[in-house]
Amino acid sequence: MRKTPISATAFVAAAVASLAAMAATPALALNVSRSAEIAAPPAKVWAAIGDFCGIGDWHPAIEKCVPSKKGDKDIRTLSLKGGGTIIEEQVSRSDDRHNYTYTILEAPLPVEGYKSTISVRPSGAGSKVIWVGEFKAKGAEDAKAEATIAGIYEAGLKGIADKVK
Repeated sequence: MRKTPISATAFVAAAVASLAAMAATPALALNVSRSAEIAAPPAKVWAAIGDFCGIGDWHPAIEKCVPSKKGDKDIRTLSLKGGGTIIEEQVSRSDDRHNYTYTILEAPLPVEGYKSTISVRPSGAGSKVIWVGEFKAKGAEDAKAEATIAGIYEAGLKGIADKVK
């Protein structure tokens, strides 16, 4: 088999086409999931955390939560300790299944397209609280965005455990 040399022009054109195809490929969504076992029944845990704006009562980073409406959607404006504001919209909830899903509308976080669900499930004699999120990194490396969200979830889960004691 005889090899045909490729011209420099053809090589550059192929490289440019390859880079253009990679740039046009959407970034893959990142996923973060954290959970905690809580020594209380699901109904008690849900009563403590199920209110959409109740996050101000159990998450240590939240100074206050102000509820509002946007059409028929519940909105919460979170004032962060140390400054900063996050605005989130609840997109679904099930009190029967002990979960709600929300999106971030505005935030100083290194994420975009953020959607998250927090849920409470039976686990042995107690409960398991599961917090999962999907998003893309924005203005930061993927690992930094994942670490930021993981830290938020871990602090929140500890706050839930402390509140439900």
